[in-house]
Amino acid sequence: MKFFIDTANLADIQEAQDLGVLDGVTTNPSLMAKEGICGAENVIDHYKAICAITDGDVSAEVIAIHYDEILREGLELAKLDDRIVVKVPMIKEGIKAIRYFSNAGIKTNCTLVFSAGQALLAAKAGATYVSPFLGRLDDISTDGLGLISDIRLIYDNYGFPTQILAASVRHAMHIVNCAKFGADVTTSPLSAITSLLKHPLTDSGLAQFLADHKRVSEGK
Repeated sequence: MKFFIDTANLADIQEAQDLGVLDGVTTNPSLMAKEGICGAENVIDHYKAICAITDGDVSAEVIAIHYDEILREGLELAKLDDRIVVKVPMIKEGIKAIRYFSNAGIKTNCTLVFSAGQALLAAKAGATYVSPFLGRLDDISTDGLGLISDIRLIYDNYGFPTQILAASVRHAMHIVNCAKFGADVTTSPLSAITSLLKHPLTDSGLAQFLADHKRVSEGK
């Protein structure tokens, strides 16, 4: 399973890259705004800076909701770097645009997916990635992991190459369960990835090893 980081923070992306497990980055206008990135030129420069850090795919989201504008924005984003994946919303005009991009050899990420039917349409249109929002479904007492499982079954039934990119992933158990249910990718904050490192028995075991080493080295 691939690990993407869901942020526009360059320091977090660099830290995840240095950890050695980063496979890509997802961003959106909200994450850009959180980092104080505003203005079209600054956003473009920020995408370039992200691509300079990671070797993996970088999802860059269009703002438009009309077909022609989605195409215009998407084509401009795709020109920035070969790793750019055009992130398109799950709407009628978005599905039409995904088909166009797919035919043109441009990678896409269909975002804001909340049902298996939506995921099926995205795959039929040729999306590279589909992003079911796990955490947001959990927020309304709906089984987000069940959706991952349903999409996995459908894609396996028909051999769709579209990758399941589990989004709105918030903590370590989300990541572990996504791996169990067959997601191809999870995207999450850095804190969720680094939390996989933690276990109290690891901490206590290491403390014991260090204490034993100190005692032996001091001849006690």
